[in-house]
Amino acid sequence: MATILSTSGVSKRFGDLDALNGVSLEIREGEFFTVVGPSGSGKSTFLRILAGLEAPDAGRVRLRGEDITEVPANRRPTCMVFQNLALFSHRTVGENIEFSLKMKRVAQRERRERALETMRIVRLPESYYSRRVTQCSGGERQRVALARALASDPEILFFDEPLSSIDYRLRKILEVEMKDLHRRTRKTFVYITHSLEEAMVMSDRVAILNEGRVVQTGTPAEIYYRPANCFVAEFMGEVNVFELNDGKIVELEVPAPGTLSGYLVVRPEFLRKLDAGEVADVRFAATVANDYMLGSRTHYHLRVGEVALVAEVSAGQSATLCPGDRADWGFDLADSALLTE
Repeated sequence: MATILSTSGVSKRFGDLDALNGVSLEIREGEFFTVVGPSGSGKSTFLRILAGLEAPDAGRVRLRGEDITEVPANRRPTCMVFQNLALFSHRTVGENIEFSLKMKRVAQRERRERALETMRIVRLPESYYSRRVTQCSGGERQRVALARALASDPEILFFDEPLSSIDYRLRKILEVEMKDLHRRTRKTFVYITHSLEEAMVMSDRVAILNEGRVVQTGTPAEIYYRPANCFVAEFMGEVNVFELNDGKIVELEVPAPGTLSGYLVVRPEFLRKLDAGEVADVRFAATVANDYMLGSRTHYHLRVGEVALVAEVSAGQSATLCPGDRADWGFDLADSALLTE
């Protein structure tokens, strides 16, 4: 896919704070691109710069290769869906969806046709056209905001944590609907979130921001299984990190295979209980500190001396262990990532 939106060396400072520090990214046309990072990492500032709502102190923003750094938001072929949705509570669903079209002096009949078309896209019944926004549920208001964004037919849709304030069950439903909406519209989606789960479920590619810098960009699978450093590994979910030093895995006090140095990162699902005679590249004894049933899987919190580890076992492969049980555990190097920092 061709690049539709790119940044080069984008920086932004607020007082003594470097919100962004030389961010360079390329976003491909038609992809679902998510920027994720901890609070204060600069992701919302970056989105506002991409949308033209904030000016960078340095660096450039380009749309299809054309410099748009100085182009105001209302002159860009983009649209933003805000965290608070920014709907007009005193207006109907139809009036909210048509608002930007009315500002562009689009004829009333065409406005209505386009509003109804986008309502069908986001699966809002046509009967909602005359309903007050205040009479809509949280999920319905999310759909109204999406329909309003789509009504102006933007090339790129920006999303500033639009699902952060709704309950878990509805959020899971809307994650699926957002991904489906992206597939059906073939628009470019640029999404900001602090939720790793949202990023993993919906995205084609993910960029990890930390302290105003991009630390890794890749598919969800690449970032999850092949993190660039220990920060990314730990940020992307529970993980076991082992330090390698002087031919040993320090935390386990067992020999390290070969002459490896740095850190071994092992996801919980690759740490497995070993039966007698079963072979693994790394083997050690551990005590079960606690177990946590998580529906289709169980997390075992293990202790090796003072070291805490996490193992994940699927329901069909239950290790049938109880707190206090001691057993051999292990993993293979092919299921780990070797990091230098």
